[in-house]
Amino acid sequence: MDLQKLIDNSNLSIAKDRIFFNEPMKKHSTFKIGGPAECLIEIENVRELKEILKFSAINKINITVVGNGSNLLILDGGIKGITIIIKLENYKIIENNSNIQVIAEAGCKIGKLSQVFLKNEISGFEELAGIPGTIGGAIRMNAGAYGKEMKDLIEEVTAIDYCGNERIFKKEELKLGYRTSIFKEKEYIIIEAKLNLNRGNKEEIKDKINIFLNSRKEKQPIEYPSAGSTFKRGSNYITAELIDKAGLKGYNIGDAMVSTKHSGFIINIGNATAKDVIELIEHVKKEIYNKYKKNIELEIEIVGEI
Repeated sequence: MDLQKLIDNSNLSIAKDRIFFNEPMKKHSTFKIGGPAECLIEIENVRELKEILKFSAINKINITVVGNGSNLLILDGGIKGITIIIKLENYKIIENNSNIQVIAEAGCKIGKLSQVFLKNEISGFEELAGIPGTIGGAIRMNAGAYGKEMKDLIEEVTAIDYCGNERIFKKEELKLGYRTSIFKEKEYIIIEAKLNLNRGNKEEIKDKINIFLNSRKEKQPIEYPSAGSTFKRGSNYITAELIDKAGLKGYNIGDAMVSTKHSGFIINIGNATAKDVIELIEHVKKEIYNKYKKNIELEIEIVGEI
């Protein structure tokens, strides 16, 4: 099946300048790694998303959602079928005395939202300000930093299944745990979330954001492309400490390297391939198991073709 011909001859209403063929995914990944997407489509509203899901179901085309491309390793063979980037970026602030409710669409960037909250003197989001992702991705993995997780803010989430059916998930249905949620188990695409925040003091909010951003800059290798923290924290150990103790800080395969600033990060120091990263991950996992009998787990997700 010639996917480009199929889409070109379809009656899809999505603007042509938001449909790309053989698009290099390293351009859409915080790791700056990844082969081409057979077809990449930027979705700007729910109607378009439902249209693509219906089109894909009828034509039996695989769908992959990549969001902002953070927390993700895209393999060198690229992604077959249709790859979707969610560009739903609207938000609404509803005030009720000191309680603030925010309805944010899935494509809203965490950093941008934190600045909106600062401007509007809304508190409770400061710890998350430096997370390089979107609301949808942050909910999917229950992202967190400095003692605050998305689960602390969520009231409900609206998502859509691959048949185009919308569903509202209450907080207790979301199975929010350490870097996981129901969306890692079931095939739903997050559309928007309702968050509970508080009225705050602008200078105090600004000071807190700066403290957390400066801490990230000091402790994490944000000057290099990466997918964020590569490995999950262990139940009774800190994975980065074991990697450091094993003498793996600075170990590299090709241009993939264990960060010398934070051993929990694998970074791209030049033109790393996904193959480099996978081999480095396997080496680190093997060394940690051999030395400490710990099976460390990935925090990042891997998609695409070898």
